[in-house]
Amino acid sequence: MAKKTSKKAVRKKASSRRRKAASELAAKPAPGLAGATPTIGLDEVLGQEHAVSVLDSAVSSDRLHHAWLFHGPEGVGKFTTALAFAAVILDPTSVADLSGRTRPAPDSQVQRLLRGGSHPDLQVVRKELAAFSREDRVRRSMQTSISIEVVREFLIEPATRTRVVQGDSLASKVFIVDEAHLLGREAQDTMLKTLEEPGPGVVLILVTASEDQLRPTIRSRCQRVGFRPLDAAAMGAWIERSGLDMSGVDQEWAVSFADGSPGVLTELIKGGLGAWHAELRGTMDRLADGVSVLDAGRTLSKLVDAAAAASVEGKAHASKAVANRAAASRMFRLLGEGFRTAMRSAATVGRVEDAERLTACIAACEEAERQLDSNVALGPVFENLAARCGVER
Repeated sequence: MAKKTSKKAVRKKASSRRRKAASELAAKPAPGLAGATPTIGLDEVLGQEHAVSVLDSAVSSDRLHHAWLFHGPEGVGKFTTALAFAAVILDPTSVADLSGRTRPAPDSQVQRLLRGGSHPDLQVVRKELAAFSREDRVRRSMQTSISIEVVREFLIEPATRTRVVQGDSLASKVFIVDEAHLLGREAQDTMLKTLEEPGPGVVLILVTASEDQLRPTIRSRCQRVGFRPLDAAAMGAWIERSGLDMSGVDQEWAVSFADGSPGVLTELIKGGLGAWHAELRGTMDRLADGVSVLDAGRTLSKLVDAAAAASVEGKAHASKAVANRAAASRMFRLLGEGFRTAMRSAATVGRVEDAERLTACIAACEEAERQLDSNVALGPVFENLAARCGVER
């Protein structure tokens, strides 16, 4: 006769299976965390003292809001701060230090999971998550926005599930929506209920450089935290700490162009913008002097197209159209900054006509960006820009 298993033994075995399953899940990198693990703590965030102070006050008050909107210029530390904030509120070891700020134990289990990109209760929601969807149609779609399917599968559904890593922490789950302005109208509408009733311990952080593209109903449900460009001292400290290789680039120009944004400076160095600057310097100088430049529109278009092609190479479902738009935006920024510098110089020495012409060129760059937003082809946009700046084609 088979020996009966006691209820206590059954419960113990089931509990052991749950712990094992949780451990295996925690060991798997979450698809949204690739390349997005916390690298610094809140104390190490540079140039954003006000934002960090707001977060510290919220944590110490024991009234942690469930929805946050981190807004401000591109590349100034919003996403980095969101990760550092998540590291505090997900960790049961987080306690007030001697200064009164709540911080986690550096070597805790949660911090090790976060550094390894394998914490199952932290999800970064991006448009690229479409490639990990359970639906073949979504996986094959062009990644131009954060789709409603991505929001449902990687935010709404996980937000209803029980946390994996147990403990008495301020948050049970954290969802960071990166580039939240890429949420479509339907995706924003679908996310509203989760923003209103997120579930126990669920915290959502929306990160954006274009908060005006988020619907008022989304913004009104979030506690806003503003970020600003870094000052010269903070930028200098960031450059030294980052180890960014700036050899072969006009460093004075690069730092000026970045305008307090470590993200822009990094993209400038790694994305080849310095090479564009070097290649177009003669063209910009001649334009500033009112000299026509042959075939400038085609040259600009080719540089942008080549950069976009390189950025999507080997990425099956990356959108060339989106890559073109991003590369063109960098080019417009490069041209606009060049025109502004020349315009200020001309105005300083009283060259009124040159200053007015360069002001018109700045306006032409802004109009060209609007044309791209209206889906005008890349070539005609740059041809028209060249014509408006008085350039021979």
